Amino acid sequence: MRGELRLTPGKVAVQVAHAAVMLAQRGRSADPRRLDAWLDTGQKKVALEVDTLAELEAIERRARAAGIPTAWVDDAGLTEVAPGTRTCLGLGPALPSEIDPITGTLRLY
Repeated sequence: MRGELRLTPGKVAVQVAHAAVMLAQRGRSADPRRLDAWLDTGQKKVALEVDTLAELEAIERRARAAGIPTAWVDDAGLTEVAPGTRTCLGLGPALPSEIDPITGTLRLY
């Protein structure tokens, strides 16, 4: 999540949920075995915070280079931010050993 947006807790929850749903939908067609493994092991999700959009873009580049699926959440702009604002980047599903090198130093949201 982009910390500088200062979204309300409810808005953060919705943005993170959007990312998880998008990744699950994509995973069903792109790599069903990976998605099933994630579903069968509790669907771990962790919400982390960065300070800026540029930091999220750098994380996306690293994740893609590592073969980890990504999904951007661009807000519709009906409540707290302008339409099209990139609020959240989802990663996965992937093993902790794949994601931790990319996100392990980020702070919990």
